[in-house]
Amino acid sequence: MSRSVESYAPIGDGRTVALVGVDGRIDWLPVPNLTNDPVFARLLDEKTGGCFELTPDLPASEITVHRRYVPDTNVLETTFETSRGTIRVTDALVSGVAGRLPWAELARRVEGVDGEVRVRWRVHPGTSLRTAAPWIDETPHGYVVRSGATAFTIVGLDHGAADPDPDGETGPELVGSFVTSGGSRHVIALAATHEEPLHFPDPHNVDSGIDRTIDNWRHWSEVFSYEGPYAERMQRNALALKLLIYSPSGAIAAAATTSLPENRSGGKNWDYRFAWVRDLAYTAHALVRFGLREETQAALSWMLQTIRKHGPELHVMYTLDGELVPAPTRHHVPGWRGIGPVVIGNPAHEQLQLGVYGDLIAICRTYVDAGNVLDIGTARMLAGVADRTCDLWRNPDSGMWELPDERHYISSKMGCWKALEDACALADSGAIPGSAVRWRAEQRRIREWIDKHGWSEERGSYLFYAGGEELDTSVLLHAPSGFDRGERMSSTIDALGDELGAGPLLYRYSGMPGEEHTFVASAFWRVEALACVGRHEEALELLDELVERSNDVGIFSEMIDADDGSAWGNTPQALSHLAFLGAVMTIRDVVPPELLRER
Repeated sequence: MSRSVESYAPIGDGRTVALVGVDGRIDWLPVPNLTNDPVFARLLDEKTGGCFELTPDLPASEITVHRRYVPDTNVLETTFETSRGTIRVTDALVSGVAGRLPWAELARRVEGVDGEVRVRWRVHPGTSLRTAAPWIDETPHGYVVRSGATAFTIVGLDHGAADPDPDGETGPELVGSFVTSGGSRHVIALAATHEEPLHFPDPHNVDSGIDRTIDNWRHWSEVFSYEGPYAERMQRNALALKLLIYSPSGAIAAAATTSLPENRSGGKNWDYRFAWVRDLAYTAHALVRFGLREETQAALSWMLQTIRKHGPELHVMYTLDGELVPAPTRHHVPGWRGIGPVVIGNPAHEQLQLGVYGDLIAICRTYVDAGNVLDIGTARMLAGVADRTCDLWRNPDSGMWELPDERHYISSKMGCWKALEDACALADSGAIPGSAVRWRAEQRRIREWIDKHGWSEERGSYLFYAGGEELDTSVLLHAPSGFDRGERMSSTIDALGDELGAGPLLYRYSGMPGEEHTFVASAFWRVEALACVGRHEEALELLDELVERSNDVGIFSEMIDADDGSAWGNTPQALSHLAFLGAVMTIRDVVPPELLRER
């Protein structure tokens, strides 16, 4: 059976992400980019997906595992304790002297702590989601493994001779073993390219590259600036988010995986390796507040260039390279624990989502408020977006949840209100041209419409959509947006908890408790909304419960099973980590300091 989603710890290099299981097996690695087909995909294809095993050569019952990230980094350290001795494995996707390497380099250092432990390793190349048949070439420089257009080699130091087995049970593989002793040091590394010549790295350089990568991450963490409650967890969540920033363009992936299911029956399996404008807006807001100037500039510049390239209409999401997202295609693999489908692409790419207008203008207001200046083209474009918001807000859309039924979703209308709020602020400061008089008039009309159609006295809550009685947690986002921080929002929080709550967790909207698991971001949105309406002690108590729901190294996926605490959906999930970051920063800003002293 596939490993549980929460058993994986991600590592990354700014181009791709590997998922390392608690047993040391790597079951997910697209190379060299996150959106390439994965050379290791046992996560979704148990038999032919491929993996990279590294573990003591003993039954699992005789091994005790402890793991953590090396402090202030995204380099993973796993300690295996056995009756024969102890080893420490350090896993890193290595960075270069001048930034990211032009190839993917996955380095695994094994150190003998005490005793003598035989360690076995096995590299089973996958079929790239059954689109290629892997094979192994023997060259004068060493073995080359090929799967479709991807090629990689294995190099190492005192790692045991690579023994190719072309007739492995599930395909060709490379295997080896070695024995550790107290103070011994061993390295095994994978270097990979896609449709490019293959570089064979010097294993000594790989070894030093692990230390360099640790230093690079620590330098980034020194630049990261946050003082306040939950400081250690804030840094870990920011580091998790950094894994999803695609450094070649500055885009931000929604998650590192595709097709991890949202429920046990399947069907809700999506590819999240794309950049949502919504996620980028939340990320830019956090990055600015953390003092991370380079990532903020790169993300905003990428998004504006991409929108202009594919305009004039806004799209919900784009590829990490700034292209339009393709319609989904299915791969004939079973999926995680046999729950399909496995897809590449996303069906929401052409939907109308009115909230995206608010997201775009919010990013630019955050940028300007931080002391920056918009270029003339962007200023004119934003004025046009504000005018477009005035024209379109009365229309139905697919809503934040990308639903097939277009309705008058209340959180979408609130997003349009926010778009015009920020547009007026930008116009008043001289940052953009346009008619703020018109925008304010339409903003008032939106609020009046929501008061009339979006509020239910009977439910004591803002509604999911006009004409219904269902509820939706995404309206909680509009406590921090400033739409409502009063009694109605406070009452909405209680109504949502009554209908959609499962302890500290929340389902997304009405009907979901029987269809999928709780949505991590929604739970943190409730915390933030509680803080905004002045219910500070409740917010802190809830947050203290929620932070314990991450996995053992502080990672959140998209969803959590309220019954057993297991993780579901794609991982690591940007929106989950962003919701935590936003909640804590709002708490820092609005909660009296005396309530925060022990946090």
